[in-house]
Amino acid sequence: MFRSKVVSSAVFLAVGAGLMLHFRRVLLRELRQTRRGAGAARSTLLRPLPARIDGLATAAAQLPADPGAAVGGDLYDVIATDHGVRVVMGDVRGHGRGATGTVAALLGSFREVVHDEVELACVLRRLDRALARHLRERATVGPDTEAQVAEEFVTVLLLEIRRDGELRALNCGHPWPYLLSDGHVRHLTGADPLPPLGPFPLPTELPPVDCGRLRPGEALFLHTDGVTDARDGQGRFFPLLATLSEVVRTTSRISPHTVLRTVLTALLRHAGGAPTDDIALLVLRNDRPARRAPSGARGTARPATTNPQPTNHA
Repeated sequence: MFRSKVVSSAVFLAVGAGLMLHFRRVLLRELRQTRRGAGAARSTLLRPLPARIDGLATAAAQLPADPGAAVGGDLYDVIATDHGVRVVMGDVRGHGRGATGTVAALLGSFREVVHDEVELACVLRRLDRALARHLRERATVGPDTEAQVAEEFVTVLLLEIRRDGELRALNCGHPWPYLLSDGHVRHLTGADPLPPLGPFPLPTELPPVDCGRLRPGEALFLHTDGVTDARDGQGRFFPLLATLSEVVRTTSRISPHTVLRTVLTALLRHAGGAPTDDIALLVLRNDRPARRAPSGARGTARPATTNPQPTNHA
């Protein structure tokens, strides 16, 4: 009798162990499939940038607030066109599947129209129309109500970098980028941005902001407000300006990857390794050879800059 119970217990344990091993293998297989799917989604939406785009060295990173999400509500892309290198950086309100769908709609539109539209204002209007179509579809066929969709908005920064380094921008409620140059850091411009896309119609006139030039060796640092809004355990905001200033002071040549790695490491340390908002960072350095100025010509004056401290945006 005792031997029968021992045998039964051994069989039960063996079966149980076999089932646990089977379930573990199934879970690991599903986890690998989920990760592959997440990686495919990330590569499709926020595709990796080439190391150089038309003479500009690049480095970028995106970190969703939701650790289970493949892509958060932040977006960026850099594309060389006949009109110059065009850059988009944006931040969709909220997180989750709805925000990811909006990211896909805007990036798809940007990649299509950025080659066709000569004027930067026309690119922005096409993005605005693409967002409106997407939100109407969400209200019609998705789980969101019209009231929920009506509250959606997207901050967008469009930049155009021409062959001579001339910079022009259109900004809809997004943080302005920083210019990194000669050991110094400052906001590219202090012009008041337009309202975010979504709640309000764009104005009739959309003149791009003249931001001066990005000279050889200089770099731009673009970011979403998840960076400047990150807080530590005592509620203090992340000191982005001080972090950028430190990295450019300690390097003889601005490296996009060094800037990106330094800021991201400091940010995660500041936030305790768990950011509460989506984060996107993009660094562009002008690696084009300097153009020789005509005999007797004066150097181009640096544009005036204001707002030396980061500004938090909704």
